[in-house]
Amino acid sequence: MRVLYLLNVSNSSQLSADSGYTFADMLAPALTDAGAEVTVVSPVPVGDTRVHFAPTASPSTKYRARFDPGMDALVTLIRDRRPEVVVANQVEAAPAIRAALLEAGVDALIAGYCHYLPYSFTDTGVLELDPAMNDRDLGRSVLLAFAAGLAACDRILVHSSTAASWTTAAAARTGVDLGDKLHIVPAPRDVRLVRDPADITPPEGRAAGIYNHRLYKHYGTARFTQLARRLVADAPVRLTVMDLFGTRSPERIRLDPSPEQHLEELATTDGVTIASDRGDRIRYRNLLTGAHFGIAPFRPGCPWSMSVIDCQAMGLPVIGPRTGWLAEHIDHELLFGTDEQAVQITERLATDAEFYLVHAKRAYASTADLTPAVVAARYLEAIK
Repeated sequence: MRVLYLLNVSNSSQLSADSGYTFADMLAPALTDAGAEVTVVSPVPVGDTRVHFAPTASPSTKYRARFDPGMDALVTLIRDRRPEVVVANQVEAAPAIRAALLEAGVDALIAGYCHYLPYSFTDTGVLELDPAMNDRDLGRSVLLAFAAGLAACDRILVHSSTAASWTTAAAARTGVDLGDKLHIVPAPRDVRLVRDPADITPPEGRAAGIYNHRLYKHYGTARFTQLARRLVADAPVRLTVMDLFGTRSPERIRLDPSPEQHLEELATTDGVTIASDRGDRIRYRNLLTGAHFGIAPFRPGCPWSMSVIDCQAMGLPVIGPRTGWLAEHIDHELLFGTDEQAVQITERLATDAEFYLVHAKRAYASTADLTPAVVAARYLEAIK
């Protein structure tokens, strides 16, 4: 099977913060091991040289990635590679891919992977546009472009049951019939970030927590900051917050200055340390090894989180708000609705060794089926 894998890398200078790239870096070699011939179309190649590479420019903004698919380049690429399957990791590009296939005279299946949903649903079923995609009221247009992409795909892959439910509901509201297109294929865990729970030592009365998510406003960073202050004040806890971006370009800061604002606020909070892995996965692993538990993001439209999986594969229990995919995936004893409940959970993780070790083993076990080989098999089954 010849697979053309179209990958949007939003920030090629900070690859460790790009979950889509990390996904491809794990998945493409596993697909190759399974017999597929994979070409990754991206600003940067994946690490395995057996995977073919077709360079492309990184879109200057998140909106260009959705509204400027580059038809001329697509047609040329498709004529050159003659794929049997085209993977659209930016679902909004699927109609342009369908048109490019038609123009190139190539009959290939289009598989859209919904790494990101530009909306979420409340507990009462209200559709809410993601504010990250709603600058100058563009959110409705992004939603409709996403729906058009769903319509143009032959297969639609999502991370989780929550994502499947939300994708189905959004498609129905925009008049798109998904039929039997939809498949749940979770992302692979990073093989460099796996630790046997037998090697874990529980905290002895004081626990170190880590928050390793993007500090955008729409990730609920203000809500996390409120919780962080409460935890370091009222629980036997110290926290490390990851600076995933480093120095961003003036263009990105102008579009959304919230990461810099939140980082400055957190850096001045007693009991909170700011750290960076500097794009080094070994350094990142060491930071996780030095922690006892992770904290999930407060992002309402969270259909999956690479950082949560990273922590769990390292045997770190993850606490999180009872919402979306987090409520589906995280053990119910580690979910909270209030800061007071979060304090109680972290106090128990810090002081109850048996409770801690049980949840360390459960965290690790929750990622056991996410090895690249297992995920690649599910992926190929979905796109055949």
